[in-house]
Amino acid sequence: MDNRQNLSGKKTFFLYPQAIVYNEVIADLFIQEYEAYVVRDHIALHRVLKRFPDSIVFVNIDEALTEKEWEAWIREVMSDPATAQVNISIITTSSDADIRAKYLTQVHITGTVIHVSTDLNKLTSQITEILKINEALGRRKFIRTTTDNDQTTTANIPVGEKFVTGNIIDISTAGFSCMFQNDPFLEKNSLISNIQIKLQSALSRAEAVVFGSRAEELMKIYVFMFTSRTDSSTRAKIRAFIRTNIQKRMDMELKK
Repeated sequence: MDNRQNLSGKKTFFLYPQAIVYNEVIADLFIQEYEAYVVRDHIALHRVLKRFPDSIVFVNIDEALTEKEWEAWIREVMSDPATAQVNISIITTSSDADIRAKYLTQVHITGTVIHVSTDLNKLTSQITEILKINEALGRRKFIRTTTDNDQTTTANIPVGEKFVTGNIIDISTAGFSCMFQNDPFLEKNSLISNIQIKLQSALSRAEAVVFGSRAEELMKIYVFMFTSRTDSSTRAKIRAFIRTNIQKRMDMELKK
């Protein structure tokens, strides 16, 4: 893996995930800052994997295709030179030992076969272990998403007795960068309380330290890092925004 990939981590795809995986496991993975996506088109996924060949894929073989068709699809991905490095694991509600043996000893998937049960903690732990083994986080500690100049993602910063509004450029649960039409002249390392963050329809308050600034296109972009006093509800809203935003981008990739 090159340094860029190691720095940015790896993408994790859940193909036709079971309800418990979609509703519970993936949400937990985002709390752990894993970059996870839901895909419901196996043909499009194979195409996208060619652009992200170091990805990790969890395939629910209980849906969409027959068991033989799933075996053929997995073999196709593994034999394609452009996707041969993709790490594939199976997720199934079946406890059939023959299915497990086939994928591990005949198909030779690079991941494992995970049996879905009602034990959510065990299921999450098994999936997380696969991600850890494959160093899915890389050296990245937080998932960050850009906002594409979305005018509904803003930050109101208190300056003196008034608020100055800036457009958020990118954001993670650790902090955000913001561009102001008029420079508020914030000092590096200054503590800013009562920041009002708007992520489309979600409103939150936060406290942050001015980490630094840079000039871009005749405007100044400030970088803010959240303090420990930024509460968990704000971080949860940010995490939900990131999940929705990156999934939307991936959906666009899948349609290409």
